[in-house]
Amino acid sequence: MAGLKAWPGIEMERDGQWVLRAANGYTKRANSVQCLDPADGENAAARLAAARRWFETRGIAPVFRVTPLTAPPILEALRSWVAFDHSRTMTMDLAGLDAAFDSRAELTAPDDPRFLSAQRALQEYDDATVGKLSAVIAAIAVPAAGVVIRAGDGRPVAAALMDIADGIAVAGNVVTARAERGRGYGRALMRSALAWAKQAGASFAALNVAADNPPALALYGSVGYAVVYDYHYARPSSP
Repeated sequence: MAGLKAWPGIEMERDGQWVLRAANGYTKRANSVQCLDPADGENAAARLAAARRWFETRGIAPVFRVTPLTAPPILEALRSWVAFDHSRTMTMDLAGLDAAFDSRAELTAPDDPRFLSAQRALQEYDDATVGKLSAVIAAIAVPAAGVVIRAGDGRPVAAALMDIADGIAVAGNVVTARAERGRGYGRALMRSALAWAKQAGASFAALNVAADNPPALALYGSVGYAVVYDYHYARPSSP
C-alpha cells in the first residue's frame, strides 16, 4: 500500500483486492491494475475484461502489473496478454544508513518550479508531459520532497522524487543527465534523498527499477538496496 500512496493515480477504483489507477497515461505504475491479494482471483477473466474497458474508456492502454501477489487465476487469464517491461523492487533498512545531504544537493517541494524544471531538462519532457507529472504530484498526500544535484555552474545533473508512506521512503523519477553518468552524481543524489527521508522519519526504503538497467541496479545496490522480488507488466495481444 505504501507504493500506492507514494505514487498515486489521479483516479482510483477498487474491485475487491484489485486496484485500478489512471493518471492521464503518465507511467505504467499509475496507469495499471494490480492484485493485492493472491487469494482474490475469482471470476478473473470477466474482471480482467471489465478492467480493460475501464482503461479504454479513459483513453489509456490497458495494463496489468503482475507481482508475486497476483492470484493464480489472473495469471491464467493473462496468458493471452503480452508480458513486457520486466522490473525489480529493491528495498533497504535505513537503521544503519550513514548518509549526509550532499552540499551540491537542493531540497524542494515536489511541485516547486525548480524541481519540475530539472525533471523537464533531465527527462527531456515536453510541456504536456510536465503537466501530467505535475498532476500526479498534486495527488500525493504523504510527505514528499524533490532532490536535485547541480553542477558547479548551476545546471541540474541529477534529480529524484522521494515520498514517505507508512514509514517507507519510496524513490521515483530518478534520473541523471546522459552526459554526466558515471561521475558519482547518481550516488550523491540517492544518498541525499535517503538522508532526508531518514531524518523525516522513514525507517525503510523501496524503489522500482527496470531489470534490464544494470547501471541503475548497480547504483542502488551501492547505496544499500537489495532486490526482493521481480514483477512485470502485461498488455492485450490485440486491440
